[in-house]
Amino acid sequence: MEKQMSMEEKIRRINELYHKSKQEGLTDQEKEEQARLRQDYINSVRANLRAQLNNINIQNEDGSVTNLGEEHAAKGSGHAQ
Repeated sequence: MEKQMSMEEKIRRINELYHKSKQEGLTDQEKEEQARLRQDYINSVRANLRAQLNNINIQNEDGSVTNLGEEHAAKGSGHAQ
């Protein structure tokens, strides 16, 4: 069973593979690993950004507070979350 890598370990491995690709090239297996790690990283960044955006509150002129995440969800946007 493969050990679960932390995001820091994934970033370190992405960088190792990048440098190896520039110096000597990658095997097909390494290219697949690189693509998978990059996609994991992108998904993580998107999830973190979405979580931050969902926690933004705006105070309206009437003093009420609107949570943008709840408002976005209520509109039923077709964007992936």
